[in-house]
Amino acid sequence: MASTTAQNTARRQGFPELTPAITNAEKFFSFFQHAVTDLQEQMEALQSHGTSGGERADAIEHCQASITRLSDAVKDAQTMIPAYDQRTYGEAIKALSTKLQGIKETLAPRPKFAFKSGLAFSQKKNASAISLNDAAELAEQRRRCVPGYVPASSNESSIATTPAHLRSPAPELADDPVQNEPGASRSIPDTTRIRQPSFSQSTSVKLDNHEGLHIILPPSASHATSSGTLSNLHRCVIDLSSPTQLAHPFAGLTLKNISSSLIICGRVSGAIHLTNITNSVIVVASRQYRMHESRNCHIYLHTFSRPIIEDCSAIHFAPIPDMYLRDEDRGAENQFAMVDDFKWLRQEQSPNWSLLNMRRRVREEVWKDVVRGGPGLGVDDVLRAVNLPG
Repeated sequence: MASTTAQNTARRQGFPELTPAITNAEKFFSFFQHAVTDLQEQMEALQSHGTSGGERADAIEHCQASITRLSDAVKDAQTMIPAYDQRTYGEAIKALSTKLQGIKETLAPRPKFAFKSGLAFSQKKNASAISLNDAAELAEQRRRCVPGYVPASSNESSIATTPAHLRSPAPELADDPVQNEPGASRSIPDTTRIRQPSFSQSTSVKLDNHEGLHIILPPSASHATSSGTLSNLHRCVIDLSSPTQLAHPFAGLTLKNISSSLIICGRVSGAIHLTNITNSVIVVASRQYRMHESRNCHIYLHTFSRPIIEDCSAIHFAPIPDMYLRDEDRGAENQFAMVDDFKWLRQEQSPNWSLLNMRRRVREEVWKDVVRGGPGLGVDDVLRAVNLPG
């Protein structure tokens, strides 16, 4: 009876069915160890996320949700885990929660002034005693500080019915030089023009809400590679590789809500996080690769650690094209094909990813001669040339 309950709970949480036939204590230990390592790496990278647009808040919430899912997995597997191991797992999860809370407090902006009553919530409770509901309330309070945030319970004006891509850009988009560039209309995009924004007033790259644009980051934008965020892009060709080919890789890179696009990320010295990427081609050389809630993508990858996917399907991996590698990277082991699927705990191959068929891989000359654009080549021509999945 307990085993059946655990299996049903596992299905509801999105984990594979836990049965003695496919899971035992040793396999669960391996899964748990890997999950803890990944969570620790994500928490250590939180400081590299920008605060504008709620990027850091989103990353913190993702860590919190991952801890909750891991705790649920331990509860579901308790019938096959010895009592001592259960206590060990529980202590590890508690340590993760405490560490995340400490990071949140360290990164939280210091208020210049607040009445005593406004601090009652944080003063009355020890950090380790805060419930999940309290955590949700804290997250809501932090989001209220994000420029452009509209609470779900607020009375919406008529602007709420305006499509998001036609609204005035939020303050955080001021760092996106393409937004205000002449001719950068999103309603009638110029798909034949190549834009080369320099991000001269920024130390990071932010591109949001674009359709049908071809953007190549010039080498002069090397000062803007402290971090990068690309979001809400459709049928775009984005090449960020030039400034990272020298000595200026991105410290961290975030891609989210991207469809039917080619994104050439260049080099990332830390982790690249990808969320909700569909029908797209991604090219990147990174130390860590984390992909969530994505489907039907071709990934050309060079990485020094095992790539991780979660809640993904139809993800196809291939080695990065030679032209995007530096000489010192060529001798290092590329672990692009050693993918770990966090939602597939069985020993056999996960059905959610595979190696990209050789016939579907883009030829080297296409990367050199077509992808960078040229006379008569528009966005659609480039997307066809790279065999965009559809």
